[in-house]
Amino acid sequence: MTENFFEAQYDLTKKSKIKKFYESNKILIFSSIFILIILFGSLSFYLENKEGKKILLSENYIQAKFYLENGNKSEALNILRKVIFANDPTYSTLSFFLMLNQNLITDYKEISSLFDHLLENNKFEKELRNLLIYKKALFDSNFIVESELLETIKPLLNTDTLWKPHALLLLGDYFMSKGENIKAIE
Repeated sequence: MTENFFEAQYDLTKKSKIKKFYESNKILIFSSIFILIILFGSLSFYLENKEGKKILLSENYIQAKFYLENGNKSEALNILRKVIFANDPTYSTLSFFLMLNQNLITDYKEISSLFDHLLENNKFEKELRNLLIYKKALFDSNFIVESELLETIKPLLNTDTLWKPHALLLLGDYFMSKGENIKAIE
């Protein structure tokens, strides 16, 4: 009988402590639950919005390709520009290179500025970024002077990257085309 009394008293004390804790922290408990629900809802909304944006960009890219197949280059160019300026690493880059491959833009300065926009406004993996720098230098080598080419290709020469040998070869070919054989050998 004594054991039942102690267990009952223990249960009563335990329940009363929980009830006391609940009563004294009721506002804090409900506030915490409410904040967690809001955070979960906000995160869900953000992720769905981000996924929706990606789907819209992919649809725009496909629509631009459709316009190109039908010969409507001006409409395709407008859509591809919008995709590039959406700053999505995947679709912006795909759109830019589709524009280059289809010769939709022939102005060197505009192409160079689009290269710069891609590099500045998108987060790429290191080697992919270096590839874009190399492609920019390769494209620019036809239009710019030596100092500008060196400035463009400098990030590749100063780091240990897969594209460093290609960059050095590009510089050698550039100097050979200019008739500067000593610089090409160096």
